[in-house]
Amino acid sequence: MTDLHPLAGVYAAAVTPLKADASSFDFEAVPALLHFLASRGCHGALLFGTTGEGPSFSPKEREAFMRSVRVIRNQLRGFKLLAGTGTPSLSETIELTKLAFELNYDGVVVLPPYYFRKATDEGLFQWFSELIEKAVPQGKHLLGYHIPVMTGVGFSLDLLERLKTKFPNQFAGIKDSSHDEAFATALGQRFGKELFVLNGTDSYFHHALKNNAQGAITAPANLISDNLREVWDLFQEGKDPSDMQAKVTEQRHFLEHYSPIAPVLKGLLHKIHELPNWSVRPPLEGLDEKTLEEAAEGFSKISLSK
Repeated sequence: MTDLHPLAGVYAAAVTPLKADASSFDFEAVPALLHFLASRGCHGALLFGTTGEGPSFSPKEREAFMRSVRVIRNQLRGFKLLAGTGTPSLSETIELTKLAFELNYDGVVVLPPYYFRKATDEGLFQWFSELIEKAVPQGKHLLGYHIPVMTGVGFSLDLLERLKTKFPNQFAGIKDSSHDEAFATALGQRFGKELFVLNGTDSYFHHALKNNAQGAITAPANLISDNLREVWDLFQEGKDPSDMQAKVTEQRHFLEHYSPIAPVLKGLLHKIHELPNWSVRPPLEGLDEKTLEEAAEGFSKISLSK
């Protein structure tokens, strides 16, 4: 297919490597994580999404990490980097978004201001308009992050149309983490390929692709990007990815037993793939050894089954 958006593809909502004290980044291990994701089929990675514990880090911390990753990305030709830059503060979001583009990130993914859960479409339109006008250069791309279960406020179809009409290139589209299959269908019917959509729910990735989504950003992609990439490749080739989609769905449903998901992903990356044993930042808690052993055994059985 030749009509794909420049950011189309499979992305991991990357975990954030943290040392045992959970207060400092494990900068030394970042190359291993990015090379691991690239080697397993990821077109790129999103930093500081929900899985990356984004809201737990200050703007200064995010800046330090974004700078370090930018340097490493030079080793990975074609590997795209997206940064989660949304905060409840418009001014902080503007500064973080400006920084991402100054560092030559490929795009940003921005949560709506999630404290004011009764914000209207008009208020959100004004918020995102100011952000784009002040921080997103022509030729660069912003994705709204639609995850109402976490933020309490999301993107209506009408709001998306207003933003796309006013900023046809800078407002690329959304990361749809609504976990709502009907919403994925509605996006495709309303916008076709005019709105760039990255699906956030592995279990209906194929459904989203059939409804004009152009890729995915998911938490399980830290572990199952090889299978997601196969779904993606088969679909682009005009072949039926249903068998691999069934495997992806089974893996996703297994991981959904562990919530929040960042601790189990970090634990399984260590247990199964021998990446460092990264901690999570409070209020999240790491898995105890027994639970981790059970998770690793169960996930491995699913992954090895035909």
